[in-house]
Amino acid sequence: MESTQALLRRSAFYLACASAVTVLVSIAACHILLAMAFAALLFSGEKLRLPPIRLPLAVFMAGTLLSLALSPDPAAGRPQIRKFFVFLTLLVVFSLVREVAQMRRLVLVWVGVGTVSAAKSLVQFYEKLDQSRMMGQPFYQHYVAERTTGFMSHWMTFGGQMMILLLLLGAFLMFSPHWRRLLWLWLLAGGTIGMALLLGFTRGIWLASAVAALYLVWHWKRPLVLAAPLLAALFLWLGPASLRERLTSILRPRAEVDSNEHRVITWRTGWRMISAHPFFGLGPEMVNYRFKEFLPPDVRQPLPSGWYGHLHNVYLHYAAERGVPTLLALLWLLGKILWDFLRTLRKLPPGRDDRRFLLQGGVAVMVAMLITGFFELNFGDSEVLTMFLVVVCAGYTAAASVAADARQPEVVHA
Repeated sequence: MESTQALLRRSAFYLACASAVTVLVSIAACHILLAMAFAALLFSGEKLRLPPIRLPLAVFMAGTLLSLALSPDPAAGRPQIRKFFVFLTLLVVFSLVREVAQMRRLVLVWVGVGTVSAAKSLVQFYEKLDQSRMMGQPFYQHYVAERTTGFMSHWMTFGGQMMILLLLLGAFLMFSPHWRRLLWLWLLAGGTIGMALLLGFTRGIWLASAVAALYLVWHWKRPLVLAAPLLAALFLWLGPASLRERLTSILRPRAEVDSNEHRVITWRTGWRMISAHPFFGLGPEMVNYRFKEFLPPDVRQPLPSGWYGHLHNVYLHYAAERGVPTLLALLWLLGKILWDFLRTLRKLPPGRDDRRFLLQGGVAVMVAMLITGFFELNFGDSEVLTMFLVVVCAGYTAAASVAADARQPEVVHA
């Protein structure tokens, strides 16, 4: 008969996996399952583990708390402290999902659930296309203001999820020895997720996904990188007019439709906030409340349409909100993860390996997140942050496996 502790360990494992998967459907369900997994983990007697990023993570959290303490309205900043709960994902997943094969299966379940969300977004796209026709509005103008979201509440959250899933699936197909199993299913999933990402019309995510995908291809079959300009040209030539218009809006935006102008205003305002409060920032959530106070004097009113509750740049936002030292702690944290993954990859022998898949996928996701951070507050999005933290756990699980192999004594045959 199974012991109570063994039952608790098994329950905690499945709850942790369920929490990671349900983030694609419901953040509330994800957090409930995470709390249950943490409770079961504590009572199971299982050894608690964190990835080797404790120091930069602690400094980042301490900087946030100090900024809150010095804020003119600490109560308003409490939502950012409650968001520390999301980082419990690191402890729970890394303590419970310890095997590379388990991480591989978790990623593939992610892809399966994400494919359903992507399929739902394609239906939403058709519905919005039909709505624009019925209302007699130009599709581009109608759609950019209210895009597809899958199971999520906002298209940026949905786009970030699809980006992570597409990169992980690409890494699986390029580097895992198990890539041939159900290949047709993974290709169908990749096509569905890729189409959902493309029809999300989120330019920063397009750019980040393209650069990260090129990184994966470079380390898989380098000559194929030369095909990238051709694919981009075919996209511009054969793609629907609305997609071409969205892409060209990077350089030729349409007033009151594309977000270029309002982003420039938020970035300029952020610089003024940082200049005024470089060490401890305005305080968590204060960027939203004090935005108009720091508007550049030459900005005309009314402001262009757009969301002014944050700075649409994670680096500017954290520096303005929590101070430059806390931003540097975040960059230290991200830089250490990237360095550890790349250093471990150099220790792997040539050939396909699930550890290579998890590490290369982790690097690609990191590259994509760093790029999208220039255009959005991506690390402040709980759903995207949760997925990123699971990817971090997966990479460090692979790194732990590589380190364990290195510690094994070599067998000398007579």
